[in-house]
Formats: sequence, structure tokens, C-alpha cells
Amino acid sequence: MSTDEETSDKLWLKSSHVGLVRYAPTGRYYARFKSGGKLVWRSLKTETLSVAVLRLGDLKKAERTLVQRGNRLTGGRFTLPDAAKLHMETVESNRELKPRTKAYYREVLKRLVASWPGWETTLAGAVTKADCRAWAMRMNGCSPSVFNHAVGLLRHILQVAVENGACYENPARSVEKASIRKKELTLPEPDQFARFVTAIEAGGSGWSKPCADLVRFLAYGGFRKGEAAHITWADVDFEGERIRVAGDPETGTKNGEVRWVPMIGEMTQLLSRLRSEQPAAGDGARVMQVRECQKAMNRAAVAVGMRRITHHDLRHLFATRCIESGVDIPTVSRWLGHKDGGALAMRVYGHLRDSHSVQMAKRVTFAGPLADVVPIGLHVA
Repeated sequence: MSTDEETSDKLWLKSSHVGLVRYAPTGRYYARFKSGGKLVWRSLKTETLSVAVLRLGDLKKAERTLVQRGNRLTGGRFTLPDAAKLHMETVESNRELKPRTKAYYREVLKRLVASWPGWETTLAGAVTKADCRAWAMRMNGCSPSVFNHAVGLLRHILQVAVENGACYENPARSVEKASIRKKELTLPEPDQFARFVTAIEAGGSGWSKPCADLVRFLAYGGFRKGEAAHITWADVDFEGERIRVAGDPETGTKNGEVRWVPMIGEMTQLLSRLRSEQPAAGDGARVMQVRECQKAMNRAAVAVGMRRITHHDLRHLFATRCIESGVDIPTVSRWLGHKDGGALAMRVYGHLRDSHSVQMAKRVTFAGPLADVVPIGLHVA
């Protein structure tokens, strides 16, 4: 054996794992294996064996995927399902996305596949702008929101084909997304809301009272329905007059952050009553006894003659009442769990109901002290 070979053997040390070697001077692990007839030699960027083994497995899997993809491209068989599979693998591996969001993307993909004739055998490189526009026409029956998500998904799928050389350009970019009309919020006035809650409580069911309490809880705290379902008595800080909102134990809140919402007067009264009614409930017990009550809300709306509202509308009602009471929008935004400094809240709640607008207009006057002010440059005889 030559001196160079002896030196090389001392520098590169084999491990008990196939395809894994360690560089002696630094202790760093490297992957060294063949994939598709070529030698893959890459640093795993770690000196820890257990981490190196995991990264080696991921790298081998990625290389196998590349080989399979290359085989499909070489044979001219890179289809829309191939591209969709690669994109959805990226979606499923994204730890920033919540399970509910991933499930929604899967539902959108099902709708996309169902509305595209011959999807399973369509070659990605054969898709034209005309094909995409024809597909868009078939999607006319769905809501603007669903349509836009489907367009976005199709663009992502065809972009995968572009990045892998199956397409020269992304034909789905020729499809314009639909404009979404801003939802007009029609919320109950204070006296109407009181009658609405009373009607729910008088529903005659054994769950009528808990349903009414849930409506009050959502309206007084601005919580999302899913957030309210996971609030326990340990989250209620009576001394500090605030409520901790952490969301689902596994996925957290929508933005992934814990927030505190102050208790308004009605909320304090509600929780004090509920606590006195549940003296044996431990700190881990959930404050609300029901998770949803839409049917009870629908019946009550008819009974009092008001427009149907949803659980999420109660969140809108909380924000609107806060703003009309003088709370600034950035503060309300923090209470709602928004992270944009109030931009979304400004778009959604930058309105005032007619009754409040009329009251504000009554504060505007040109009489009084202003009448005595003489503009500069004018001479009063």
C-alpha cells in the first residue's frame, strides 16, 4: 500500500452504517453511496452519529426520488399526478402548516382533479394556457375563495413541472384569480343581542343554557370557536382580570402564539357565575360545556327576527363593540390574535354601524367656541 493510500485510510474512517464515513481530522460525517449509477459524496454537517444516520436516510430517499423523477422525465411520462405528488409531499412535510390547513389543501386537490378530464394521464408538458382557461370555466360554480385556492394549487403543481424541466413556462399563470367581495357585516344591536341570547337559553333543551353561555363567552372575549373549546379554568386569571388563550394543545392558536385577553365587565360576571355553578371543577376542566351551538343560534335568530349569525360573527361583534367603545384598532387586533399591527382589523372593522355613526356625527359642531375665532387676515368692524 502506498503512503498516500495509508494516509487516506487514516483520514476517512468507515462506520457500521453502509454509506456513512467520518473524516478523522474534524470528526464530521459524510455520505458516500451510489444512486442511479453515480457516486454521491456529501457532507452531513454533523459530528453526532445518531444525527448523521438520520440525515443519511433522508439523503438516500431524496436521491432515490430524483432518480425516479429523472426516469419519468427521460421517458417523457412526467404527468400532472407526478407533479401534484411532489408538491403535496412538500406541503405535508411543512411543519409550519397546521393539520387542518393540510387537510384543506388535500380537499382542494380532489376538487381540482375531479374538474380536469383525463387528469391521471395528462402529461405536464402538454398542458397549455387554453387548457388552464378551459378548466377555470368548469370551476365557475364554486365560491371565489375556493376557486382562488384551486388556481394557486394548479400554479404550484405546474411550477414543479417547470422546475423539473417538463415545462418551459407555467401555463396556469394565464388564469386570473377571482375578486372577492368584502363581506358586509350585519351584527345585532345591544338590545337585539340580549333578546337573542335569552331566546337560546329558553330553547327548552338540556343544553340550551350551556349554548347561551357559549354565545356570551365568544361575544365577550372575541375567541375563535376552536380556541374557546380549549380554555380551562387554569387559563382564567380572576385577579389579573384576563384570560389566557393557547388554542389546541397540539397545534396551538391560528398564529401559533399564546395571547391574553382582558376580561370586560360582562365576561367577569359570566365567569364568576359559571365558577360558582361548578365548584368541584378542577383547574384542568374546560370552562365551556359545549363546543358549538349553531342550530340553537339559527332557531333563536328566527325567533327574535334577526339575520342569522355564526360563531365567527360573535368574534366580529366583540371587535366592533370594542372599537365603538373607544378601544384603538391596534389594541383590538392584539386581543384578537392578529400579528399585522392592525392592518387586517382596519380592513374588516374600519366601519361603524349606522346608529354609532349618527351618534358620532352629533358631536361635530361649528357653533360654540369656534364661532368666536376670527381667521387671520380678516378685519372685523
